Amino acid sequence: MAQYKFEGDFDSLNERQLEFVNKVVEEQNLGVKKVTFKAVGQAGDNFIGNVKRIIIEGETGSMKLIVKVAASNEMARYQTNTEILFRNEHVTYTELLPKLVQLQETAGVPEEDRLRYAKCYGSLTEAPNEIIILEDLTESDFTMLNKFESLSNECVKNILKGFAVFHSLAFVLKEQEPEKYDEIKEKLTDVWTISFSRPEMEMYSHMLESETVRILDDKHKHLVENKLSKAFKERVRLIENEDQRYTVIQQGDAWTNNIMFKLGKDSIQSVMIDYQFASNGNPMTDFLYMVFNCTDHETRSKHYLDWIDYYYSELEKSLSNFGLQASSIYPRDQMDADIKKHAKYMFHHSILFAHLLMRDSAEAGEVLEAMKNVNVEEAIESFKADNLQTATLGRIKTKIENVIASFELFELF
Repeated sequence: MAQYKFEGDFDSLNERQLEFVNKVVEEQNLGVKKVTFKAVGQAGDNFIGNVKRIIIEGETGSMKLIVKVAASNEMARYQTNTEILFRNEHVTYTELLPKLVQLQETAGVPEEDRLRYAKCYGSLTEAPNEIIILEDLTESDFTMLNKFESLSNECVKNILKGFAVFHSLAFVLKEQEPEKYDEIKEKLTDVWTISFSRPEMEMYSHMLESETVRILDDKHKHLVENKLSKAFKERVRLIENEDQRYTVIQQGDAWTNNIMFKLGKDSIQSVMIDYQFASNGNPMTDFLYMVFNCTDHETRSKHYLDWIDYYYSELEKSLSNFGLQASSIYPRDQMDADIKKHAKYMFHHSILFAHLLMRDSAEAGEVLEAMKNVNVEEAIESFKADNLQTATLGRIKTKIENVIASFELFELF
């Protein structure tokens, strides 16, 4: 296996992956004496593969890295589109993000205002051995927050600032180097469209629709009944009719566990740590996705309108570094219209995610096991309310009712 002695929890890595880890470790020139693997997080923190932390101890120093390992089970790989997801992340970390920061450097943007992302130390895309090795942000005092709790106004604003910078740089790349933008765009795949087009997804959506109707109060049932199962076709229609002038490469999966935070006394920093769903699309889907999956109605009712204004002001500020005006690149009335246009689909997406993300680690583990099962009916059974704890059902119901309340308040239906 190696000239280094690997210790700890590395049984899930195959020989090719261990060989790749060994190569990356060797490249750090630390005079390595020992590399220890430790599991990161619990079931449900990452549904696509498993995550390890490696602790490198050497003669000239030590360091920690995060290793994201693709699922090896054939059915799980099919269900989660593993090959595509790891390719998306590879392209984003090795091509897109460095290019966007290069744009900022060339424009003279101060280092403290540049896009922050975890450094990629190595990425292997050969199926079925995919693996990506990243900077361990906990070494810079970043931490993951509780997915069951609403993000604060301060956390949301920092994420929105990051989105505004990320989206603005995509607009800049389209303006300055359209061929490069198209090259990167074509390498990225919209995984949601693939997932929602599969026959088994229609079975899942019908089941989730009936389960949602079961747990909602009578006054809300009509918002879901005979609608959820049609929502994914609505998404396809939206994409087909999207005005390409206003599309960017979006992060695509901005929920709490895909973001890390550095919480200081007087400031907050956030960094996206997952780009597996990155693809070309409307920037407001990132906004809506994060807001309705990561915050509660109480917080939204106080700050939602301010968040929209704040995002746009940060977009304007970032574009101005390149001599561009937001009013020309992405007019405010266009952004407001896009929020309304995409909100209907995002409502149903939030319901889907409430059923998935509000589970505790044990219940999430059952879903992961079901993904490996070739029997679709058994996989669907794991989602049913009868198989969930009372506390989980309560979280799901509250989450959905919170989204409904916000949609009604801000007239998004």
